[in-house]
Amino acid sequence: MEKNIGSVDKMIRILVGLVLIALVFVGPQTVWGWIGVPVIAVALFGWCPLYKVLGVSTCKKCGEAEA
Repeated sequence: MEKNIGSVDKMIRILVGLVLIALVFVGPQTVWGWIGVPVIAVALFGWCPLYKVLGVSTCKKCGEAEA
């Protein structure tokens, strides 16, 4: 798996994931907030399957010589 998520994208995903998880405990308190867990997991792995399918990469260093 070649990383395709850049640092800014990663930070945004982590923030959105934390907000979604917070909604489970505060606010509408629905189970939909648990969608934040895979969002954070994708950010931590640095690889997004949807980006792979679409051929998108926000990672500038990832396409260069990575050993």
